[in-house]
Amino acid sequence: MWGETVKSFLEIALELTVLFVVISFAISLLQGVIPYEKIEKMISGKNKVWGAAAAIVFAFVTPFCSCSTIPVVVNMLKKKLPFGIVMIFLFASPVLDPTILTIMGVVLGWKVAFIYTVITTIFSISIGFLLEAFGFEKYVKNVMMTGFNEEEKKFSMKGAWKETVDLMRSVYPYLIIGAAIGAVIHGLVPTEWISSFFGRDHWWLIPIAAIVGVPLYIRLSSMIPISQILIMKGMALGPVMAMMISSAGASLPEVVLLKSIFKKQLVMTFVLSVITMSTVSGFIFYFV
Repeated sequence: MWGETVKSFLEIALELTVLFVVISFAISLLQGVIPYEKIEKMISGKNKVWGAAAAIVFAFVTPFCSCSTIPVVVNMLKKKLPFGIVMIFLFASPVLDPTILTIMGVVLGWKVAFIYTVITTIFSISIGFLLEAFGFEKYVKNVMMTGFNEEEKKFSMKGAWKETVDLMRSVYPYLIIGAAIGAVIHGLVPTEWISSFFGRDHWWLIPIAAIVGVPLYIRLSSMIPISQILIMKGMALGPVMAMMISSAGASLPEVVLLKSIFKKQLVMTFVLSVITMSTVSGFIFYFV
């Protein structure tokens, strides 16, 4: 049994390592030709449609986790960018990581990755504009930020490799942790048990998974290999995706950081919005 677990871990870890290095290097090269200045102009412009689209693109091409998104959000607020557009970026950035989305497509299927991208994009835009429409901008604290540098992206093989190495230092350990947890589930947890208690008939697991995902702080990179094994074992896709979105979109460390720049009303609304997005998304995947 343990031999099967170790074998499963090595197979998953090797697959994820190859995918991660190749994909992150390719994306790092592509980032060198992205016109960041044009994107920023679109974000700060008066056209809200183009601004929302630019915020999503900016979220997609900046592979940040939920915590490292906060300094960028503070910088955007300092530049007096439209509040709704900033909120769109805040919601979208942690869940629209191009490297992880590509790995998701390879591991869980391109249909899952596509639906996930569409759902999180629509919800991020909708919630961002709703928060602006209901006047939640008044709950932003007057925070001054120092030490933030916006580095100019340059197209080079050396630079792309450096970004790949940096990304591996910050993200790769979570992939391996996820691979280890997935291997243990694969080798030690009976398929019948997972399919019986977490199968498709248990629709009520979706909102529970969305709520549980926030304090767990399971990185999106860790959830993918775990999700692959759970789905193979018979767990329904709905609760898996609900937990994946909530843990990536509103982790406990991020909420703590948000308290330093947002008043409690906006922090609570942010968490409830992510849980709502996760729950609705889970039900969409439930019926896919």
